[in-house]
Amino acid sequence: MLKGLDPILGPELLSTLREMGHGDDIVIVDTNYPAAASGLPIIRLDGIPAPRVLDAVLSVMPLDDFVPEAAWRMQVVGDPAGEQPIFDEFRAVIAAREGARFALASLERFAFYEKARNAYAIIVSGERRLYGNVILKKGIVRPD
Repeated sequence: MLKGLDPILGPELLSTLREMGHGDDIVIVDTNYPAAASGLPIIRLDGIPAPRVLDAVLSVMPLDDFVPEAAWRMQVVGDPAGEQPIFDEFRAVIAAREGARFALASLERFAFYEKARNAYAIIVSGERRLYGNVILKKGIVRPD
């Protein structure tokens, strides 16, 4: 255990987040997501809901404020403007950790898959709700 770190941030995830550079993406996905087919490194956090994983990741990783969008969710198939309850949970975590300036953008399902395939790694959460997927672009840590 380490002081001040969320306990779900294990050594593999902390190492991955530390290795990532400015502009790299990391993906948090639900249990239905085809993560293994992506060919990317996978970190499993079975049993832990996606918003909880998002909160832990954003407790140590800043979002990129050099780009217009730094967080994306998957659009509802057949209803691109459709909302799922988990989207508000993602927005609340992002706002609490990074401030209101960061919106949760959306991507069509296959565009989301394509963007995810170019990410640094995928975190498979234990999220069972549909559309519990989010992509985050890493920002910089500014000097004090």
